[in-house]
Amino acid sequence: MDIGIWGMGRIGFNMVRRLVDKSDHHVVAGNRSPGKVDEAVEYGAEGAYSVEEFVEKQESPRVLWSELPAGDVTDDMIHKFIELADEGDIIVDGANSYFRDSMARAREVRNAGLRWLDAGVSGGVWGYDVGYCTMIGGDADAFEYVEPTFATLAPPNGYAYFGDAGAGHFAKMVHNGVEYGMLQAYAEGFEILQKSQYDYDLRALCSLWNQGSVVRSWLLELAEDAFEKDANLDSISGYVEDSGEGRWTVLEALEEDVPVNAIAGSLFARFTSRQEDSFAMKVIAALRGGFGGHAIKEAATEQEK
Repeated sequence: MDIGIWGMGRIGFNMVRRLVDKSDHHVVAGNRSPGKVDEAVEYGAEGAYSVEEFVEKQESPRVLWSELPAGDVTDDMIHKFIELADEGDIIVDGANSYFRDSMARAREVRNAGLRWLDAGVSGGVWGYDVGYCTMIGGDADAFEYVEPTFATLAPPNGYAYFGDAGAGHFAKMVHNGVEYGMLQAYAEGFEILQKSQYDYDLRALCSLWNQGSVVRSWLLELAEDAFEKDANLDSISGYVEDSGEGRWTVLEALEEDVPVNAIAGSLFARFTSRQEDSFAMKVIAALRGGFGGHAIKEAATEQEK
C-alpha cells in the first residue's frame, strides 16, 4: 500500500525509516525543507519536495499522514491535503492535537468526501528501535485499511482503535497527563534522596529499583542514564515546558468532575520550575530529554547568573 508521511521531525523521520526497514509499503517522505527529504531518500523512501508532489506520488486511496506540531501548522496542512486529495483518501493527524480540534477537523475532512484518523503516538526518539505505541480514532474502515502501517510502526500489541474521531487523541492526552504525574513523583523522590543526610549514588539506586521493585520502569532506566552522565545534573537547568496535553487533561477532568490531584499538581510544578531552579525539575528535564528528545536548557554558569 501507499503511505505518505509529511513532516520529517524527530518522530516523522524515524517513522519513515521504520516503515522502509520493516515493510514492503511504498513510503513517500515529504517535508518543507529539502535536506531531511534527501536523507529519507537515502534510507529508501521516495522523496516529495512539495505537498503537490507528495499527493501525486501516491495512488488512491492515499494515506496522507501529517506528523507536524499540533496547532495552526497542522490545520494548514490538513486543509492543503483536502484541496489535493481524491474522494476516499485518508488523512491521518499524528500530532499531539487537542481532541476537540480533531473532532472539528474530522468534520471538514468528511464533508470533503475523505476519511479521517487521529493517531496519538507515544515512543519519542526511541520509536525507531522499540516501536510507537499508537492510540487511534476516526473512521473504522480507514483504520482497517491503514492497519498494516500501524502494525509496522508499533511494537507487538502496541496499537489499538478506540472509536470515532478524537478518541485517539483523547487517549494520548490522558496518557501524557499520567506521564506528568509519574515524572513528578520520581522527581520529588530523587530530590528528597539528594537532600538527605545520606550520600546516595542515585544512578545505582535507579538500577536497584529496576530489579523487581514495584516502581521499576523505562523512566527509571532513563534516570539511571542521566545520573550516570551527570551525577548531580549540574549541567541541566530545572526549567520544564508543558506541551499542552497536561493542561487539556486537567480541563477535561474539570468538565467531568474527576479529581486529578497528582496530575494537576505536576502541571503546576512545571510552572514553578520556570520561577526557581530545583533538583526535582532537573530530573524531569533530564527524563524528558531522554525519552522524547525534548530540548534541555543548560544551567547558567555563576558568571551568567
